[in-house]
Amino acid sequence: MATLLSWLGRTDLDRAKDDRLASIATIALKGSVLDEVIILASTWEDEWHDYRDWLKKKLTLAGRSKTSIVIQRVRLLSPIDYSSITKVMHKQLDAVCANSDKVYLNLTSGTPAMAAVSVLLGKGIVKCQLVQTSPQGEIIEVDIPIDFAAEYKKSSSSAISQLASQNPALNSAFNAITAKSELMHDVIRKAQKLAYSDLPALILGESGVGKEVMATAIHKASQRSDKPFRAVNCGALPENLVDSILFGHVKGAFTGAHKDHAGLFEQADGGTLFLDEVGELPLNIQVKLLRALQQKEITRVGDVDTNSVDVRIIAATHQDLFSMTADGSFREDLFYRLAVGVIEVPPLRKRKEDIPELINTFMLEINRQAENHPLFGCKEISEHAIKFAASYSWPGNIRELWNTLHRAVLWSEDDCISVDELKSSILSSDKEIVSQKGFSIPGDITQHIDNIKKNYVIQALEMASHNKSKAAELLGLNSHQTLNNWIKTLLIEEK
Repeated sequence: MATLLSWLGRTDLDRAKDDRLASIATIALKGSVLDEVIILASTWEDEWHDYRDWLKKKLTLAGRSKTSIVIQRVRLLSPIDYSSITKVMHKQLDAVCANSDKVYLNLTSGTPAMAAVSVLLGKGIVKCQLVQTSPQGEIIEVDIPIDFAAEYKKSSSSAISQLASQNPALNSAFNAITAKSELMHDVIRKAQKLAYSDLPALILGESGVGKEVMATAIHKASQRSDKPFRAVNCGALPENLVDSILFGHVKGAFTGAHKDHAGLFEQADGGTLFLDEVGELPLNIQVKLLRALQQKEITRVGDVDTNSVDVRIIAATHQDLFSMTADGSFREDLFYRLAVGVIEVPPLRKRKEDIPELINTFMLEINRQAENHPLFGCKEISEHAIKFAASYSWPGNIRELWNTLHRAVLWSEDDCISVDELKSSILSSDKEIVSQKGFSIPGDITQHIDNIKKNYVIQALEMASHNKSKAAELLGLNSHQTLNNWIKTLLIEEK
């Protein structure tokens, strides 16, 4: 099947009125026999019908009556707006190439912007032949002696090498993320590279690890930072309203729709939309999300027209999307569309070096809030409590740590939160970590052992009236020199 795809030009319409050929008619009548002529038009709608009838009559007289003619209405911001022209041409070329063995792309009709976009998109399609016509009615097959793919590869390789050699510092947008551990440093470096691109992103990680904080940082570090950032938890959306919340609705679309409503996609136009727990979306909404990603178009509930949107999607989930695609509960094509840039935020138990810094940051914020409450004062947290926190697994991750510190500040009677008060503030179901068979795990096992040794040394010295040889015997030590070493190591004051 051979197809001619062309923009409609003013010259095509004017010459047809005088029964003269312009570019579209010349290619359709004098070039290779075509099965279909698709003409893209955004203006002069009142003249389309007459032009189509005239061209159909010309084709019939030329013995090409089987060629069908379609004038396709498209929406452009203006005939020189590259963004909207590119979206339309990209969509039309995808559809035409899927159904045709040979596609002729006319460069003569339409504006220079339309011709430029046609060259850029058509050059990379094997089955696409660029054609134009001369003022004398000649058909010229256009061969542009530039390998766009090779030039892009050369340019991108150079840019990547330059970025690698510069080893740029972390963007300030990531300052809100605590990263003392090397593991988190690696995660943030990847996130920064992803932020500088405009690719869809998928953030993986357990519940409470800070996926929305990471998404916010990626947005703030991107070129869309001055545009809207919208976030929604897909698992919390009512099933009967999820379509409307994401894509909007028109007045009268359903009971209670008293006026037009712009969904989150339109609200985030030009910026970023964060879809937390994306695995909770129903399959029918996943289809619409895929279309929004591929075509950059959405349709409001109850509407027949589509709206163009320019939104970067950052999705997140704690679920295993690989398993969900295998069992059919999550679309495989949507998964691979989202999983272009993947960031996995590690659980808190794998980044223990970050816990003391997180505690200090959280305590500052909690104390700042407490200043405004007449019944609460500022609290500190003991070193033993911090060491315990660093040893605990925190199954609820950063969210659990934050809430535990809040409870500890609330219930502590002293100015300094002890390790016991911190332990008692944990509500985790993972109780065997905190207490198992009556045994309470200390925050630092070495420190705990030293405390036990210190207590027994002091008691032995007192029972032996500070005779070190007798005290060593009571403790079962080989000599008083060993006891002397313990006294120095344990910082015991001698009397």
